Amino acid sequence: MMITLVLSSFLSRDNIMRGMIYLIIATILAAIGWGASKMVVMTIPGDIFIGTRFLLASFVLAPFCFKQFRTLTGKQILALSGVGLVLSFALQVWVYAVSITTSLAEGAFIMSLAMIIAPIISWILFRNKPNKAFWIALPISILGMILLTLGNGWKLEASQLGFMLSALLLSMHFVLNKRIIGAITPLLSICVQLFVVGLSGCLYASLNSHPSFEITQHAVFWFLISTIVATAIRYLAQTLGQFSVNIETASLIMILEPVWTLVLSISVLHEVVAPQKLIGGAVIFLSLFVYIKLSRRLK
Repeated sequence: MMITLVLSSFLSRDNIMRGMIYLIIATILAAIGWGASKMVVMTIPGDIFIGTRFLLASFVLAPFCFKQFRTLTGKQILALSGVGLVLSFALQVWVYAVSITTSLAEGAFIMSLAMIIAPIISWILFRNKPNKAFWIALPISILGMILLTLGNGWKLEASQLGFMLSALLLSMHFVLNKRIIGAITPLLSICVQLFVVGLSGCLYASLNSHPSFEITQHAVFWFLISTIVATAIRYLAQTLGQFSVNIETASLIMILEPVWTLVLSISVLHEVVAPQKLIGGAVIFLSLFVYIKLSRRLK
């Protein structure tokens, strides 16, 4: 009996450790996605990129949950499609901001605020009052935003506004997605939503006029990295990790994404980040850390 308990304890720890590794991998792949997306939109229009990227990514994930599609009801399909459209809108705004920004790291830290914004969205839509941890973290995140975005006086750049709007929409997606999942497995939900993002993105791109562009080998390479590595494999790793790790630990690991993006943008893309913006990013990171750590302790 004692041996069984010891073995089950070790197996449980192995599963948790494996889940944490999956999540760390997911954050690294997400950061790679920022750099890959920037490379692609230098050649290919952003709306075309989002549509094709997420449509192909849904096809990559489909074999892992193909049998589960038959269990979906019409109501569930409509709900997933609606939430997917919110995600699609958020990503279209995001890719536009990526195409015009001069600092991916700055954008990544602004986007990470979606977790802080989510309680406000939930409060507005569903009357779920935020806990005390949120009110402690909020002023810290606001200070970080001030340091991060107001480097040129009191003038916000278009890319910063785009990232803010995208973060707002992503937080709305997070809240709505949490309401509809229920009996739907996370992988199936992600696959359907990625398909909706891809399909709606392609339809949106077909309605727009685009200047002529050349699809180079360089663009194709980064498109494949973005689609397969930073979308399909990233979401699969994230799903596997979240299955084995509690939500607090998972959230703490996932906020590493803007940190990796900062490292990538400085080391690979040779971005120069002003000290004030570095401090602002660190303060935002601190606000997320405070929020996650205190969310269970303070009600």
